[in-house]
Amino acid sequence: MKKIRIGITGGAGYTGGELIRILLNHPHAELISVQSKSHAGQRLSAIHQDLAGETDLQFSESLSTGIDLLYLCVGHGEARKYLMGNKINSDIRIIDLSQDFRIESNNRITTTREPFIYGLPELNRDAIRTAQYVANPGCFATTIELGLLPLAKQGWLTEVYTTGITGSTGAGQSLNATSHFSWRANNIQAYKTLVHQHLAEINQSMNQYQKDFGSNKLHFVPWRGDFTRGIFVSSQTKTSQDLPGLVKLYEDYYAGHPFTVVSESPVFLKQVVNTNKCIIQLEKQDDTLVIHSASDNLLKGASGQAVQNMNLMFGLEETAGLKFKANYF
Repeated sequence: MKKIRIGITGGAGYTGGELIRILLNHPHAELISVQSKSHAGQRLSAIHQDLAGETDLQFSESLSTGIDLLYLCVGHGEARKYLMGNKINSDIRIIDLSQDFRIESNNRITTTREPFIYGLPELNRDAIRTAQYVANPGCFATTIELGLLPLAKQGWLTEVYTTGITGSTGAGQSLNATSHFSWRANNIQAYKTLVHQHLAEINQSMNQYQKDFGSNKLHFVPWRGDFTRGIFVSSQTKTSQDLPGLVKLYEDYYAGHPFTVVSESPVFLKQVVNTNKCIIQLEKQDDTLVIHSASDNLLKGASGQAVQNMNLMFGLEETAGLKFKANYF
């Protein structure tokens, strides 16, 4: 089988680095070009030092020609600028890891190009298979949505109160006051309370199933945590459905999705870090249901899911190149 020829722009950050690591070991991928103007001419391993001995590729000033797929790992707001400012052949497929094209009202590069499909396989797998362009979901959005989708499909979502904690890699590689080790160590802080940027895409996804789930029904408080990677979310809602029936609902919904697992035991981050999994557990007291969901923000929340989408777009086994072992100890 001919390998997929891949280019990456914005390959020097955390998501770009994770993407490179996956693709170098993917059985059906050939990474031929990684663009980074600030590091052009340097070996990938000079920036991503764990790649020493893995590849001799260098960062390039511009993308190579002849690619089949372009990954955009640039910052939010930069993906649209890049596509508008560079000539990208219409036959090249694109997966964007920024938030630029996730919302339907703003999901086209130009009016003559195909729209971006929201790339959550557990929601849009059939559409992703035939997509030319895919907008990769956000990390918090992925973890929250996977916890709520089975309820939304039944029309059972009411008011939802969600709290989630993420590691420092969720803030990107550029240093700021709250990503320094001395600030993060032994520290937790709430941020963007009730106004997080992922709320719009979460509401959009819930509305695919449940049209009456309004934008004022999801209340989200994110936290910065004292660890490097991973997301743990707890969402509360009211329901009269019994717990065994709800567990079966979730198991049935995710039965055909290889990376989302419903657990009867308490979930914890070490189960998912360094994997493309999201693990979900349900608890219920009286009429209050709590949905715990955990994932790796750099894999299922970013680069792993981007490769999962690539697999679907090119007719590959969905799990190809993504069977990782959790760093349990």
